[in-house]
Amino acid sequence: MSGTAAGPGAGEHPGVADLVAVMDRLRSPGGCPWDAEQTHRSLARYAVEEVHELVEAIETDDRAALREELGDVLLQVVFHARVAAEHPQDPFDVDDVAAGVAAKLRRRHPHVFGDAVVRDADHVSSRWDEIKRAEKGRTSALDGVPAGLPALARAQAVLSRAARAGGAAEAATADVPARPGDAATDVGQRLLALVAEAQAAGVDAEAALRAAARDLEDRVRAAERA
Repeated sequence: MSGTAAGPGAGEHPGVADLVAVMDRLRSPGGCPWDAEQTHRSLARYAVEEVHELVEAIETDDRAALREELGDVLLQVVFHARVAAEHPQDPFDVDDVAAGVAAKLRRRHPHVFGDAVVRDADHVSSRWDEIKRAEKGRTSALDGVPAGLPALARAQAVLSRAARAGGAAEAATADVPARPGDAATDVGQRLLALVAEAQAAGVDAEAALRAAARDLEDRVRAAERA
């Protein structure tokens, strides 16, 4: 891909080049049979697992695990890029992936790489959404919120997107707690209201629930050992 000038330190990452070379060896004839038979679909679950392990390392302040899990996430990127390079009609490699995301960052930070002016971090977020919607031709602030996100995280994403969009989208979230129904609907609405409460307080609801669950797990394990 063109149009991406080398930045400071470009070409000074032999570890990344070594990882790419190792993955190429594993995937090539005479390499590892398991690695050779993997596809994007077969690898998808590992990407999800590795991201969750990375989040756990972050939330538990485990520096050694953080370094290892970042490596495992990077491996997923390199593995998928190596598989993609073998596609007969539309191949791309890890350099194409890196160049593409670098170009995206330049486009979406016109206040850094151009002459746009922003007021604060919130303005940066709203401008990012505007640029992204224009690039992808999206008609709703909610387009692109992954359906497969965990329920709390998805609710938080919907509320956050609506708030950044403002106007009617934000107003539609104002009556979150006020929709009674059967037991399941009622629980769902109360959970959504709690996510909205967390959002207003600047709390990541998904992370907060994980922390509470870890605390409960510790107490249960301690009770079992007593």
